[in-house]
Amino acid sequence: MEYINQFFIDFIDILNEMSPYLLLGFLFAGILKVAFPQKFIDKYLGQKNGKSVLYAALLGIPLPLCSCGVIPTGISFYKSGASKGSSVSFLISTPQTGVDSILVTYSLLGLPFAIIRPFIALITGLFGGLLTNHFDKDEKPIPELSSDTCCSNEKESNCACEGDCSSEAKKKKSPFYTMFKYAFVDFLQDISKWLIIGLLLAAAISVLIPDDFFSSYIGNDFLGMLVILIASIPLYICATSSVPVAAILMMKGISPGAALVFLMAGPATNAATITVLNKVLGKKTMWSYLISIITGALLFGLLIDNVFPREWFTLGPLHNHMDAHEGHWMLPKWLQWGSSISLVLLILNGYYQKYVSGKNKPQPIATETILTEKLLIVNGMSCNHCKNSVEKHIGALKNITSAKVNLEQKSLHITGKLIELDIIKKEIESLGFEFGGEVKANN
Repeated sequence: MEYINQFFIDFIDILNEMSPYLLLGFLFAGILKVAFPQKFIDKYLGQKNGKSVLYAALLGIPLPLCSCGVIPTGISFYKSGASKGSSVSFLISTPQTGVDSILVTYSLLGLPFAIIRPFIALITGLFGGLLTNHFDKDEKPIPELSSDTCCSNEKESNCACEGDCSSEAKKKKSPFYTMFKYAFVDFLQDISKWLIIGLLLAAAISVLIPDDFFSSYIGNDFLGMLVILIASIPLYICATSSVPVAAILMMKGISPGAALVFLMAGPATNAATITVLNKVLGKKTMWSYLISIITGALLFGLLIDNVFPREWFTLGPLHNHMDAHEGHWMLPKWLQWGSSISLVLLILNGYYQKYVSGKNKPQPIATETILTEKLLIVNGMSCNHCKNSVEKHIGALKNITSAKVNLEQKSLHITGKLIELDIIKKEIESLGFEFGGEVKANN
C-alpha cells in the first residue's frame, strides 16, 4: 500500500511540474502550425546540398511532431521532391525536440539541458543529412503533384490542399480556429497516450528503483550510456514523454550524459522508423541515420559528463522539488494545479472527440453519382500526421477527387474515376504504411 501511495504522490508531483509548460508548448505548437504551413516548408528542402540540410534541421527543431508523426511527414517531404539528405536531417532533428519538449525539459531538467537539446538536434541533423548526401548517391526523389495541380479546379489562390483535397479542406477557416484546434485537439490526441505512458513509467521508476541503483550496479558513466543506448534504440517514446523518465533516471543515479543519450535515442530511434527508412529511403540512408544518432548521443554524452560542469545538469527543478530543497523558485501551486486539471480535461476531451463523438458523425457521401467510391484498410496509421499524409498523397493522385481517413477504423474512403488499386497500394506502401485491401460491401 505504501508503494501505491508513493506512486500517486510522485505521479502528481511530476504532472504538476510539467503541465504549465506543456500547455504553453501546445499553444506554441498551434502558432507554428499557422505560421509555417506545409507547402511553405516543402520548398526549402529540395536541393541536394548543405543549405537544404540546414533548413530541414532548423525547421524540424521547433516542430512538435510525435515520433510516429515524424515518419510520414519526413517521407512526405521526400516524395514531394526533398533530397534524401534533407529528409534525414528532418527525421533526426524533429523527434528530439519541439517547443513543448523544450519547455518541459526546462521545467524538469533545468535551463542547460533545455538549451543544449535543440543545439544537439541541429548538429546531429546536419551530420546525418550531409552523411546521407555523401554516401547515398542514388538520389531520385519521387515527383509529387503540387498543391496547384491538386486544386486545379479551384481558381482561388489560397487553396493550400494541405490535409486533403476534399471540399471540406478547401473551406477557409480562421487561423485562430486552426491554431487552437491543432494545439489542444489534434496534437494533444497524438501525444496524449505517450505522455500518459511516460508519466506512469517515470512514477513507477521513482518508486521501484532504489536511489543508489545505478551507482551501485553500474558505476561507470560510459557503461551506463551504452546500457541506456541499447535499451533506447528500439523504444517507442516521444520527446516530451521521455523527459520525466530521464529526470527520474538521473535521480536514481545515471549520469547526465546517459540521460542525454536516452533523450536523443529514445524519441529518434524505434523499430518503426528504422523499418520505414530501410524500405523507402534505402539501406545506406538507414545506416547513415542510425550512425548519426548513435555517434551524436555518445559524443555529446561524454562532453556533458567530462567537459561541462556536472552541476549544470544535476540541479533541475524536479530534483529540487522532490528533495524539498530551499531557495528554489517554483510556479505558484494554484497555477500548477490549475494547469494539471486543465490538461487532464483536454486529454479527456481529446479521447471523447476521437472515440465517442466521431462515431456519431455521418460519413461523407459522394455528391456526384459518376464517381466511384471505395473503402480501403490502411494499417500503421496512429496519429493525425499519419492521417494527413495519407489523405494528401492519395488525394493528389490522378482521378482521385477525395481521400478521407478514419483513424479509429484504420480505413481510407476514396472517391474518383477509374480508381486503380495497384497505384493506391504502391502509394500507401511508399509512405511506410501497410495496404490491407478493399472492404467489400455486404449484399
